Parts: sequence; structure tokens; C-alpha cells
Amino acid sequence: MKRQCSLLLLLWFSLQASQPGLAAEDYKVPRTEWGLPDLQGVWNFSSNVPMQRPEEFGERQFLTDDEIALAQLPRFGLGAADAPTRSASGVEAFYNDTIWMEKVQGEGNVRTSLIVFPPNGRLPPLAEGIENQPGGEIEAAGERPVRFVIGGIGRDGPEDRGLSERCLVGFNAGPPLSPSVYNNNLQIIQNRDHMVILTEMVHDARIVKLEKRPALDESLGLWSGDSRGHWDGDTLIVVTQNFNGLTQSFDGFGTSKNKVLTERFTRVGPRTINYEFTIDDPSTFTDKFSAILPITKVAAQLYEYACHEGNYGMANMLRGARRKEASEVSDRVADLFRGL
Repeated sequence: MKRQCSLLLLLWFSLQASQPGLAAEDYKVPRTEWGLPDLQGVWNFSSNVPMQRPEEFGERQFLTDDEIALAQLPRFGLGAADAPTRSASGVEAFYNDTIWMEKVQGEGNVRTSLIVFPPNGRLPPLAEGIENQPGGEIEAAGERPVRFVIGGIGRDGPEDRGLSERCLVGFNAGPPLSPSVYNNNLQIIQNRDHMVILTEMVHDARIVKLEKRPALDESLGLWSGDSRGHWDGDTLIVVTQNFNGLTQSFDGFGTSKNKVLTERFTRVGPRTINYEFTIDDPSTFTDKFSAILPITKVAAQLYEYACHEGNYGMANMLRGARRKEASEVSDRVADLFRGL
């Protein structure tokens, strides 16, 4: 009986969360002193919704009520009756869950995937001459793999490691924003002609220019691209290009210099921004793709992410590789002398 009541409560809360109340017509978007929609504050973009839709859902965008309730069970400790009991005091078992893993803020998002176009909710096929490599990187035929965000292609030097290991680009900070297991926070700062998106991951500050300026020369490539914004009613539209062609997230977002990213920020409630993005990268994909992600305002502040200052893992990884190489050389020399 207790379990049935719990299931009913979960279903009720899920239905309430999925209602469009935050987008009610009577909501008035707050304004800055310049009369612009106020997007300032600290926001969280964590989500349990996968970026790509599991194939069994086909073109269905939303979960059913029963699927919503079942998805909530593990989060509230209401798993199967015969599931093993885990102690919350078990430091080893719960260290990641309680310290690192971020709690989901976007409760109202009950989509089957964040990607909404193509209709199947999955990344488009790769363009001709582009292929996925075993390590997850995308490589143009005959070229060395790009420097993707997570992982590496070798241990000869720091240049062989992924961008997040080198503290150059956070694996979830974007652009575009891509929820991960932790550090899904950002702070938005506005003035009349600029907006700054300060991400918690690698404390990167992306400056969005809201005034008309000459476009950057196409030969100039930046890690996070060059972002230009303008207002369309209450929606801030940010177009980013001039990427350096060396980045790729774990979801396989396009790596080419020809990539154009269009983001839309629309405040629809006191604690909610609807965030949408579209990537058009014909050098990597055969079609564009779009995603929708709710962002939730939180009562918090961002702290410095001292990645370079505490990046012992990089030095230790390379040091370990050199020790292994030295050991292998010593073994070969010893085998040589034994053969004399």
C-alpha cells in the first residue's frame, strides 16, 4: 500500500511539473534598466534527458505518464522491492552521487531527448568523407583526429590529451550548453551592448556582443567561436561562428570551422529560461540539428574552477608514460644481455 501511494504521489508531482504554467500569458518578463529582458543570475542546465533519443521511441518526443513515474523511482529510492539496500553512509559507494553528481533542476522537461530535430531525435548522418573513429573522435579521411574534449589520442605530450584534460575547454560548457554529471551552472551578466555567459566548468567567460560590429575575418578561429547577439522580442538570439575546428563534445557535435551555432534564450517564468540551439555544420553532418533544454535559476554563486592550478592528473599521466617507456627499454636491454 505504501509503495502504491508513493507511485501515485510521484505521478502527481510529475504531471504538475510538466504543466506549462511557467509560460503563462500573464507572466511579465523583468527588465533591465535599459529596458531589455533581464536574464541575469545563476542558472543550472542539468538534465536527466539524453541528448539523443533512444531508438525505441521513434519520433515520439514526450514520455507517457507511466514512463515519467517509473523514471522517478531510482531518484526517490523507490526501486524494485527486491533491489539491494544501499546505505547513504557508505562513503565509497556514494561519494560520486552525493558530492559530484548534480541534482536535476529541469523537472518539467519530460522529453525523450533534448534533440528535437531531426524528427527521430538523433544526430544526422555524417557527411561524405567523415567517419567516426573507435575513440569517439570524428576524423576527415586521411587526416589526424581532431583534439576532442574528453580522452586523448596518445601520451607523447599534453597536446595528445583532450581539451578538458588540458583545461582549455570544459566538456559541458559549450557552446552549445550540454548537460553532464556535474558543474552544470552558469552566470549571466548583462549590460546595454554586451552579455557575458560565465560557465562554472573551467570558469570560461563567453562575451556576446549585442551591438553591430564588423564580422571577424574568416581566418580567425576561436575555441568558443565569436558570438553576436540580437533581441527578437523577448528572445535573445546568439549566432556563433569562427570556431577553430579543433573541438568536439562527447555527443559528437560538429568539429569543422564552418560550423554555425544559433542559440535562443527566452525567459518564460521567474525561475526558467527556455534554451534552444541549432547547429548547422555541412562539413560534418548531412543536415542541421536542434535541441531544447530548460534552464533553472538557482540561489547560488559560482566559485573559481582552478583547473590549471590543480591539474596534477596531466603531469602524472605523462610522467607515468615516461616511466613505462623507460622500464620497457630496460627490459629490452636486459633481454639483449641475456642473449649474449
